[in-house]
Amino acid sequence: MVEDASRYSRRRLLSMIGATAGASVMYQAASSLGFAAESPYRGPVKLEGSPKGASVLILGAGVAGLAAALELTKAGYKVQVLEYREKPGGRSWTLRGGDRYAELGGATQEVGFDQGQYLNPGPWRIPYHHHAVLDYCHRLGVALEPFTQVNYNALVHARDAFGGKPQRYRTVAADFQGQVAELLAKVTNKGALDGAVTKEDQEILLEALREWGALEKDLSFRPGEACSQRRGYVKDPGGGLSGVPEHSKPVALGDLLKSGLWRSIGIGAGYEFQTTLFQPVGGMDQIPRAMAKALGEGVITYNAKVTAIRQTGGGVTVTWADGAKPGTTRTASADWCLCTIPLSVLSQIDKDVSPAMDAAINAVPYHASVKVGLQFKRRFWEQDEGIYGGISYTDLPITLISYPAFGYGSPGKGVLLGAYSWGPYAYEFTALPPEERVRRAVEFGAEIHPQYKAEFETGVAVGWHRVPWTLGCFGAWTEESRAEHYKNLCAIDGRLLLAGEHASYLPAWQEGAILSALDAVTRLHQRVVSL
Repeated sequence: MVEDASRYSRRRLLSMIGATAGASVMYQAASSLGFAAESPYRGPVKLEGSPKGASVLILGAGVAGLAAALELTKAGYKVQVLEYREKPGGRSWTLRGGDRYAELGGATQEVGFDQGQYLNPGPWRIPYHHHAVLDYCHRLGVALEPFTQVNYNALVHARDAFGGKPQRYRTVAADFQGQVAELLAKVTNKGALDGAVTKEDQEILLEALREWGALEKDLSFRPGEACSQRRGYVKDPGGGLSGVPEHSKPVALGDLLKSGLWRSIGIGAGYEFQTTLFQPVGGMDQIPRAMAKALGEGVITYNAKVTAIRQTGGGVTVTWADGAKPGTTRTASADWCLCTIPLSVLSQIDKDVSPAMDAAINAVPYHASVKVGLQFKRRFWEQDEGIYGGISYTDLPITLISYPAFGYGSPGKGVLLGAYSWGPYAYEFTALPPEERVRRAVEFGAEIHPQYKAEFETGVAVGWHRVPWTLGCFGAWTEESRAEHYKNLCAIDGRLLLAGEHASYLPAWQEGAILSALDAVTRLHQRVVSL
């Protein structure tokens, strides 16, 4: 009973985190609770032994399929890749000016961004400890630049807090930390911790709290130099006779707690979001582009929509529709098949798999998510508000605004990630036509940045449940579904095996997709050389 209660409590906690901070943060909380795992990658896989002329057909040219193709080709396999789209990358996708994107239902968007501006509708950042992604970047010459997750000068906002006026991240963080430190210091001084902390440790604790919370000598958090050095000044220190600073006043603890803004200030402490994070220079699709280039010409067949997967005792035959020649159906065969197609799509494809794998494929729904990119005439967030990179958070349906982590201080235009919504908000956005999603993102964003309406130029909106090649954002495992189906999903099923973020303990991340592929090709190679 205790174990069951613990599981219920953890599930409820994760649900609350997901509702307030989003699925990626919920994943990180799951990791800390033992539901996920760190990337174990420590170097390229070594596929030793002859493949004996074996051939492998890979379905999907996302980062999982491309990583598998690179390693199998290097090991001597005959490799062919079928890709639904006209380009490599899958969800590792970048939209630039001139691109054209058609979603399910036929709505088509012409991206109107200026040259050099872009939106990553899928992955947009790489943690420093996602070793496999970073290793492929280093090996393939993909240039990286820092991605700013936490900017203390960015904003936190709630409709019912402080009259709807956004607050600086740093003031909320400083006030919350300072007042918690003051409370704990008072409790310590009153002897409430005598049974838990030695007298000597209490003195050390008080010293630590004074430093951690920016407390005065009397252990209070109040206007003064220590406080202003954390939360900022009403008037910053300057030079000459006019340089006298004016200290700021902390928000009362009760008001801060009721505001709910404290929910946003811990996100950057999550394991996946601790600095340094990276992004490829010029867009996330630079990674799959480099991988595809390394494979060389003729390995990947684009515009190939898989319609059936057939197994025999000695191989696999895949039927696919040729998007470059509508109405034309083709086949491709190999000794083995590695399928990286998202389960949301694979579940609808005619295929020969065991009942156990079929049940696993059908057991994983996909999360809903929406991203909206907005181009503005000028970088007003920098020029007017001193926000250079980072993320502002809100309880509005857009959930956040992320500022570009490149081109700082440039006089030209800029593209913001103007919405990144999950759950019910994502379904609401996705139900709207793309132009209405953009309009609403501008409308909501104006509650945080009034400059929006005058400075807005153009936008693009991607609802992942309407993306034809994924039908969702990423696989939504639960404790129960993973316990029942995960091993069957990853097993070699006759001549077929699966890979992708859905076949990993790092869902939603490119790292999970690549590690899944490397694990799959290692097991496949072991099977081949043992035959």
